Amino acid sequence: MPTTGKLLEVIALQTEVAGLGLDLDLGSLLDRVVKRTVNLVDADGAALEMAEGDEMVYRAAAGMAEGSLGLRLRRSDSLSGRCVAEGQSLICADALLDPRCDRAACERLGLRSMVVVPLRHHGMTVGVLKAMSRQPGHFADRHLALLKLVSELVAAAMYFATRYAPDELFRKATHDGLTDLPNRSLFMDRLYASLAQAQRDGQPLAVMMLDLNGLKGINDGFGHRAGDAALLTFAHRLAGGLRQTDTAARLGGDEFAVLLRPLAADGGLAATMQRLAGQINGSVEFEGRLLQVGASMGAASFPEDGADATRLLELADQRMYCDKRGLQPVSA
Repeated sequence: MPTTGKLLEVIALQTEVAGLGLDLDLGSLLDRVVKRTVNLVDADGAALEMAEGDEMVYRAAAGMAEGSLGLRLRRSDSLSGRCVAEGQSLICADALLDPRCDRAACERLGLRSMVVVPLRHHGMTVGVLKAMSRQPGHFADRHLALLKLVSELVAAAMYFATRYAPDELFRKATHDGLTDLPNRSLFMDRLYASLAQAQRDGQPLAVMMLDLNGLKGINDGFGHRAGDAALLTFAHRLAGGLRQTDTAARLGGDEFAVLLRPLAADGGLAATMQRLAGQINGSVEFEGRLLQVGASMGAASFPEDGADATRLLELADQRMYCDKRGLQPVSA
């Protein structure tokens, strides 16, 4: 049986979710749940995977799984897929010896043992909550009992978040609640897919990281309603300056990202960034006040700067930081 302390942690999470009300942001909730799951079952990582067609997709991730957000696995080759098919919780003592697991994926993560519990929505198993460890045999029945409690909480949140439109479940899990832009999970999903396609067809692509300057000052000086207005205007301008093939996303807080696929041939990346800067920088009117909105930017491109999604984002983020601080851009 779980200890009293662990049960209190579950109650604390339930109370936290209840405090969000019915209009909760499902994507943010899923991120919160996986981060809490790591500590709850003394795991090295956790993920929430949604069943989409023949694949399981990482829609929230923490700990050792954090870099795998957007990763897709074949349902037929994974323990998570079996969990969805059977609707039953499963424990794996050693992923390198268990034929139910995707051994190659587990080796890439450094995962040796895991436990998966089903997430049910409107009577259907739509995904799994997974905890993982670098050590074989880490998980026991007490961990399973705790994860079942958390999975019931997530299922209830899914119900309330989509109570008027069940088909909105995917959108709420993959889009930002304020701006309605794709969130980090969907952005990573599209980046992985676009990189794979770019490697096949040889067409370049680029990722941009953008930081909304001055948001804290707006929130402190005029309140969070003003900050939300600035975020919405910024998101609208950013999305309006892109092509249909591009993706603008809000990764969280004042952090945004853009996927340019394919990279425009007319002037290249520098010209695109200059054009976007001219479109998104400027004032925002809020209740008779003019708020100044602008962005720091950084970018990295394939194949010039590499072919690894995480590396491209890190490099773009470093260059964005240099732009914010007025420093010399970081080389690849």
